Amino acid sequence: MDDDTAMRPRVIAGGRADEAVDARVAAVLAVLAGRSASEVAQQWSVDPAVLHRWVRSFVEAGTAQVTNTPDPDAASQRDRFLAAFAHELRTPLAVAQGWVAMLLEDDVPPAAVARTVARLDEALNRLADRIVDVEMLAAASLGLLSVGPARVTVGELAAGLPDVGEIGGLGPDVELLVDPALFRLVLRDLWVAGSSIPTPRSLRLEVADVPPWLELRVVRDADPIDLEVLQALFEPFDLNDDGTGVTIGLYLARALVIAHAGTIGADQDDYGASLWVRVPHSSTHTEA
Repeated sequence: MDDDTAMRPRVIAGGRADEAVDARVAAVLAVLAGRSASEVAQQWSVDPAVLHRWVRSFVEAGTAQVTNTPDPDAASQRDRFLAAFAHELRTPLAVAQGWVAMLLEDDVPPAAVARTVARLDEALNRLADRIVDVEMLAAASLGLLSVGPARVTVGELAAGLPDVGEIGGLGPDVELLVDPALFRLVLRDLWVAGSSIPTPRSLRLEVADVPPWLELRVVRDADPIDLEVLQALFEPFDLNDDGTGVTIGLYLARALVIAHAGTIGADQDDYGASLWVRVPHSSTHTEA
């Protein structure tokens, strides 16, 4: 081995607590070792722009550690968290307060009290769900999210999605090695995003093999999503007081996917769009 080869960064499998090689880190190190970014992006089936973002984040984080420089984004992360908290709690809280006010003022006929209480209960349940989501956002931003991978089929993960229908592509029996509870939230948010803005003519879930990833995609037969709305879905806090109607969008889903060593994105044309998530093949994982 010559000196130049010896100095190039590389991934050593099992180099830290016997962890499997992370595909994203392997791709970044390949670029840092001198390979063409476009070539590496093609090899790992990722968009070149995404790969460039990974490399930049990797270098910036490493520089901060080596130079012991405080994270300049700490205040921004705090503000993002507070914005998410306010956005996600406002609507269900307002609904609950409205029903409580009607009950207090005796504006509800006796025959409708049971239905009103049921709606109040539904609003409070939504509020509780949003609190859990925001708690996970905070945990993810602090690097405290705990992932417990287990083998689970796509069909099991998608069982709670409304009107999901037949799962296309490789079908529902494909196994993933993911945290079932967390990944159900990823699919939930992907499905909700696919169901709106604008409402699609049809919606379906498909599974595809995109080596070295398994891809789950929500396919929309619909008019194109406005580019500002699409940006807001993935970066909801980059837009202040916008009119897109997006709150935290796919921000939580992205954080959960990253915790699974995966990636998330979207493709669209004039006839529809695909919102997709990719995770490593289960054979590339090491179970805890």
